[in-house]
Amino acid sequence: MLSEALVRKLAEHWVQAWNSHDLDEIMSHYDEDVVLLSPIAVTILGDPSGTVRGKSAVRSYFEKGLSTYPNLEFQLIEIMWGISSIVLHYMNQNGIKAGEYMEINSDGHITKVVANYNS
Repeated sequence: MLSEALVRKLAEHWVQAWNSHDLDEIMSHYDEDVVLLSPIAVTILGDPSGTVRGKSAVRSYFEKGLSTYPNLEFQLIEIMWGISSIVLHYMNQNGIKAGEYMEINSDGHITKVVANYNS
């Protein structure tokens, strides 16, 4: 089971990395075999499945996202966690709320992400 200390540390560092637009720090959270599903990926990558597989592909996607949204900034609203997953509820610079479900492996790396947005 994930500890509260680990979850809070991961969430705070994840938000800080995104807000600093530091791609290496952002990627430090993800497993080599990560799978990401996001409606934003549909738009940025033009793939109707919105699925990005593997750390290299996720890095490329995030790089495109950061250049597409140069003012990107997240404000953490809430953290929820379970045995091996967390949900980060946050708001971006445009006031759009998001919830990202993330599965975490025993090394503390994210193996799966399912992103959801309110608009």
